[in-house]
Amino acid sequence: MESAGYALDTTWRTVLKDLGVVPADVLRVAGLPDDLLLQPSVRLASADFYRLWNSIEAAVGDPLLPLRLCRAICSESFSPVLFAALCSPNMLVAAQRIGRYKTLIAPMRLDVTQADGLTTLEFSWLDPAVSPPASLVVMELLFCVTLARMGTRETIRPVAVQTQELPSPIAPYEEFLGVRPVRGERHFVSFANADATWPFLTSNEPLWTAFEPELRQRLSHLDAQATTTQRVRAALFEGLPSGLVTIEDIAHKLGMSRRTLQRRVDAEGTSFQQILNGTREALARHYLEKTALPIAEISFLLGFDESNSFHRAFRGWTGSTPDRVRRGHESGERIASIAEAREVSGT
Repeated sequence: MESAGYALDTTWRTVLKDLGVVPADVLRVAGLPDDLLLQPSVRLASADFYRLWNSIEAAVGDPLLPLRLCRAICSESFSPVLFAALCSPNMLVAAQRIGRYKTLIAPMRLDVTQADGLTTLEFSWLDPAVSPPASLVVMELLFCVTLARMGTRETIRPVAVQTQELPSPIAPYEEFLGVRPVRGERHFVSFANADATWPFLTSNEPLWTAFEPELRQRLSHLDAQATTTQRVRAALFEGLPSGLVTIEDIAHKLGMSRRTLQRRVDAEGTSFQQILNGTREALARHYLEKTALPIAEISFLLGFDESNSFHRAFRGWTGSTPDRVRRGHESGERIASIAEAREVSGT
């Protein structure tokens, strides 16, 4: 959902100051205006924000950057969404509230589930065209643990932490978390239910009641700024795995009639079918190139009833097959690795 983007506020000036980084320098490296952090209500598209994050990471030159940020966090630096989370009665409620308003500060989803005695917080990004930096993903996971500890004033330890690319060196992260992160296809942190419902000493429901109307208003304003095409794409990201992706399904989800939705996307120079096909193709390429998911499972995640339908559709979009695209990507990575190894060895 490109219009959502990441919000930049005064928090970033504080963070960069604490890191000893000159804002204009990292902004210039990222190809962004020098005065960006002085502008009111700035939001960056995913690719722009990732470049900014990468330039900060390069300027700091510390593989423990996510840890440094989490250890430096203090309540006065929070955006309203995160500050309000500390007003919650416990981590479970805080995570649910953050999940509801997460798009105010990032184009991502936070899903909260409970099963088998565990409360799991799972992140997914809404823009499949670009992948977030690994250290940013780790930062999001670490922050969940930091928030639990800030609210309870206890050393809450998660039961499990998983992400697609592990930080290196991993030992400091394991020491901070109290559990060793593992590599996997998903990005999540799981807490024992008892820890997830441990009372927050910072709980302040009257303050939350005062914050929430503003958050709802900001979320409505953000939705109003999005084009219908972008809103449809965001709804499709959520609806594809369930198969609820007909124009009627999406129109109902967006609170408009089929005719209104069709008229609005037509006015934006596209069609519902084009948006659906484009979203499916982008997600298919992401799954094929960035994960090891079986093609049958990718087909299901894209809302197809059977793999054959996915294969036919993919050939229509790309002129190739899912297997060929995956093999081509893997071959390209191997060639790049060999070239890099030769460069290092000087052969």
